[in-house]
Amino acid sequence: MFEDILLESSPDAAPTLKGIHWLISLGVGALFFLAGYFILPMVSANEKSVIVTQSIIVGVVLGGLSLILCYVWADCKRHGFNRGVWFVVNLLLPVVGFIIYLIFSAAKTGDWKRATLPIAYIVEVIIVGVLVLVPLIYTDALPKAQLMTFLSAPPPPPPPPPPPAAAAPVRVIHHVSVEDVMRAPTVIPKTIQRVKDEAEPPPSATAGVVGGVYGGVPGGTLGGVIGGVIGGALSQATPPPPPPPKPQAPKRVRVGGQVESAKLIFRPTPEYPPLAKMARIQGVVRLDAVISKDGTIQDLKVISGHPLLVKAALDAVQRWRYQPTLLNGEAVEVATEIDVNFTLAE
Repeated sequence: MFEDILLESSPDAAPTLKGIHWLISLGVGALFFLAGYFILPMVSANEKSVIVTQSIIVGVVLGGLSLILCYVWADCKRHGFNRGVWFVVNLLLPVVGFIIYLIFSAAKTGDWKRATLPIAYIVEVIIVGVLVLVPLIYTDALPKAQLMTFLSAPPPPPPPPPPPAAAAPVRVIHHVSVEDVMRAPTVIPKTIQRVKDEAEPPPSATAGVVGGVYGGVPGGTLGGVIGGVIGGALSQATPPPPPPPKPQAPKRVRVGGQVESAKLIFRPTPEYPPLAKMARIQGVVRLDAVISKDGTIQDLKVISGHPLLVKAALDAVQRWRYQPTLLNGEAVEVATEIDVNFTLAE
């Protein structure tokens, strides 16, 4: 039935859509699918599966539009309608223009079946599409107020009361009176320890004055006392200050002033990014680098440069090697700036 009323002008006539029309529509759909598959990744950050789905939708929609235009063009040619006007109307208003053309052609030919049934099919497709797409688009459209009442947690219990303050310890104070001190003991000890007097030390072999200063000479003379005082004073004098430490070389120096640039001994050329070459992008990428004591690149940072050229510059400079920089005979780190120039050949 669908072929009799839509694909043919009448049940007895030949089909309106020929094989060439189907090939044109299929080619248009495939062309726009490939265009979306290769162009969308450049302007969108979606995953590959999403891009494929979007490309399929674009190809199907535009393929169907081209099939409608082919049908209108062929049917207008058969019935003698103005092909240019109806082609432009269906191009600007794809679905609405096609429905208007079906009504117009049915009124001109007197066959209303070729208009009513296709319009019914179109309305059914639109309704089914809306019923399928709305749940996919509004997946979170649930009664939020009711859902929150079901999922809300009960209020937390009140905090426990503070613990009672600890009672102060009871201190028992014994008051000793004079009578307690003067009272005789009521218990006699069983044993009494004997106290022994220690013997006095023997006299010193050397003579001297009792209470004299240590370091005096035998006999306790004045010279011995003065010598002992002077000797003791000199022995308690502060020691001499330690020698000053040797100057140490700084751990890191920056190129500039009296510090010369490090000598480059290995310099691989950066690869020109293909996308930047296609876009004719060139310029200088400035990097802030620290050259370690062994000449390798450490702590590489970007100061300025085009985003498409930065990665190639970082990959190349990371492999550069320098001759170790010596300061006072010791290897030191060097902080410097490196410029990587990207220039396109004329």
